Amino acid sequence: MSVTIDDIRAAAARIEGQVVRTPMNLSRTLSDIAGAEIWLKFENLQFTAAYKERGALNKLLQLTDDEKKRGVIAASAGNHAQAVAYHGARLGIPVTIVMPEPTPTIKVVQTEQHGAHVVLHGRVYDDAYAHARSLEEEGGLVFVHPFDDPEVIAGQGTIALEMLEAAPDLDCLVVPIGGGGLMSGIATAAKAIRPDIEMIGVEALMFPAMKNVIEGNALELGGDTLAEGIAVKDPGYLTREIIREKVKRIDLVPEAAIEHAVALLVGIEKTVVEGAGAAGLAAILEEPDKYRGRKVGTVLCGGNIDSHLLANVLVRELVRCGRIARLRIAAQDRPGALAAITRIFHECGVNIIETNHHRVFTALPAKDSLIEVECEARDSEAIDQLIERLRAAEFKVERTTIMRD
Repeated sequence: MSVTIDDIRAAAARIEGQVVRTPMNLSRTLSDIAGAEIWLKFENLQFTAAYKERGALNKLLQLTDDEKKRGVIAASAGNHAQAVAYHGARLGIPVTIVMPEPTPTIKVVQTEQHGAHVVLHGRVYDDAYAHARSLEEEGGLVFVHPFDDPEVIAGQGTIALEMLEAAPDLDCLVVPIGGGGLMSGIATAAKAIRPDIEMIGVEALMFPAMKNVIEGNALELGGDTLAEGIAVKDPGYLTREIIREKVKRIDLVPEAAIEHAVALLVGIEKTVVEGAGAAGLAAILEEPDKYRGRKVGTVLCGGNIDSHLLANVLVRELVRCGRIARLRIAAQDRPGALAAITRIFHECGVNIIETNHHRVFTALPAKDSLIEVECEARDSEAIDQLIERLRAAEFKVERTTIMRD
C-alpha cells in the first residue's frame, strides 16, 4: 500500500465543505520569541477540535453502500473516536467505538452524543483495539484505523495542501507524531509539492516510539504525558515506511516545554490547544537555534484538553515565569511575627493567596514556626525583591520550584 499526492488531492476534493478549512496564520509574537517566521495551522478549530476528522471522513466516504449499511468500528479514547462518530452520524453510518474502561466519562459521553455506540473493554488501548478487531469479524464491520490506513493518511495529508497554499515558501514543517498518520500524509503532500521542504517530526520525550523504530533505538516508553494524543507505543507499519523516507529527523520534547507551549498559545494566540497539538511549537521553542531565521509551519492538531488540567498548566506556567511563588518562611513563634511578614509583602506589592502555619510538623526548634505562603506578583522581580526584604529582616526563606524534566 502507498499514498500519493493524487490520493491526497482526491481526498481534498472529496471532503471539501464537510470539514473546516482552518486558518493558517503567521504569529508575529511567536516569531519574535523564536527568532523565526512561525506559521500556525489551527486544526483545533475543527468541529470536534482535531484534525482527525479529515482522515476519518475520507475513509467513510469511500465505503460501499453495503459497508455503510453494516457499519464501522474503531478503537480510541480520544479525537479519532469523536471524528468517526461525528461523521458517521452525519452520513447515516452506524458507528461502534471501543474504549478502555478507565476512559474519562466526559469522553465517553461526548462520543455517545455524536451518535456512536460505545463499548468499554480492557484496561489499556491495546485491550480495546484487540476487542474491536474481534467485534469487526463477528459483526462484519469495517475497521477504521486511527493512523495505519492509506485512506486515513490521504485525508490527513489535505492539511499540507492548505498550509502550502497559504504559505508556499515555507522552509520546513514541524509535525507531531504519534502513530504517524498525520506526518505521513503531510510529508507525502509537502514533498510532492516542494521536494526541498524539510520535514521535522516531534514526539513526547516519554513516548519516542517512532524515533525508536526509525533510528533503531531502545529508548524507554511510558509515563503520564500531557501529550496523550501522541502517546503511542506501537506506531503504524505503513506510516513508519513513509516517515523513514520523507522525514529528516524526529525531535523529542520534555513535558515542561509542552506545558509552556500550551500556555503561550492561550496567552498569545488566545486559542486552546491540547498537549499533543502544541508539541510542534514546543519543539521549535525548545531548540530555537535549529529554526532561527527560517520560515516554519506547524500544526496545532487538537484542542481537546480537560479544563481543570488546562487550569493547572496555566498556573504552573505562572510559577515557572516567577509570577506565582510558594515561600517557606521560618519565624520565631511570638506575637507580631506574622504581622511583620505580611507588612513586607504589602510594601513589596505582593499579594498573599494562601498561608499555612506549622508549629508541630516541622524540624525547627520548638520556639519557632514555619509559615508557608503562596503569593502572586506582577513579575518575577517583585518576588525576588520580597525574598531579599524578608531575609534582610532576618527571616529564613526557601522558595519551592517546579523542576524541569
